[in-house]
Amino acid sequence: MATLIAPFSTDPIADAQALRKACEGWGTDEKGIIEVIGHRNEAQLKLIREAYTEQYGEDLIRRFEKELSGDLEKAVYRWMHEPLDRQAILANVAVKKGDYKVIVELSCLPCSEEFLGIRRAYQARYKHSLEEDVASHSTGEIRRLLLLLVSAYRHETKETDARLAEAEAEILHKAIKDKEFSHDEVLRIVGTRSKAQLVATFFRYQDVYGDSIIKRLEANKDKEFVRLLETTIECIWSTKEYLESVVREALSKKGRNEDVLTRVIVTRAERDLREIKELYYKRNSVTLEDAIGKEIRGDYKTFLLTLLGAEGY
Repeated sequence: MATLIAPFSTDPIADAQALRKACEGWGTDEKGIIEVIGHRNEAQLKLIREAYTEQYGEDLIRRFEKELSGDLEKAVYRWMHEPLDRQAILANVAVKKGDYKVIVELSCLPCSEEFLGIRRAYQARYKHSLEEDVASHSTGEIRRLLLLLVSAYRHETKETDARLAEAEAEILHKAIKDKEFSHDEVLRIVGTRSKAQLVATFFRYQDVYGDSIIKRLEANKDKEFVRLLETTIECIWSTKEYLESVVREALSKKGRNEDVLTRVIVTRAERDLREIKELYYKRNSVTLEDAIGKEIRGDYKTFLLTLLGAEGY
């Protein structure tokens, strides 16, 4: 379930006027901006952008880029874009930075139709394909894995084949035992099978061999390819558990990462962030709101807590 709290009916013209007022004068009214956009859903934000352009002859997102800065500007920039464009932007940034984990996330978390839409949005925005950019910014076995994932169109079905799951669990077990992590058969299985079939295979692996496939891979996490393979499996097998662990790591004192925190909250606020919040509390005995309140400061904190549906925001 979503955490975003948005009214059923809004006036995009009045919202556009309020945002214009927040951007004018001697200083930007960041809280005024957050009060509007932090309580508007995808469709409502689109109407606000259109109304703003019609009234004032400029792009609202570009205006925010001028008025805001730092982590707040990044978060608002991503929030204001439509979901497919937002994911395309995240993919482009990840490709340029060599942040392959994000590429794995973006290709494995969505359903096939949604990911196809992301790829189309990427090509429309950047005038070349995601596959081209991934290929030109990666090498070796990592390139092979990433190209399989970003090119995949998995069959969307709930049906599974128990015999196939057993056979492919055995293939994966042998490859991991022999440390042939990038074996063609491993890549074929994780890169082409439906998510339902892969989940059946991962559960069969656990039943037959005593440990989860994730646990078996952890012994070799010093290798980047293995870490990406593990991320692939986690995204497909246990999406919410994976995202909770990403948020937890992003909030840790040792590895605090505002970009990661922004990515998860902005992309999941209208989807399943409530379940991720509940899982975070269950695993950490502290609410996600309290954790963010302790570790994050300023208007950026206010924006994140607003998207989280925190009380009083």
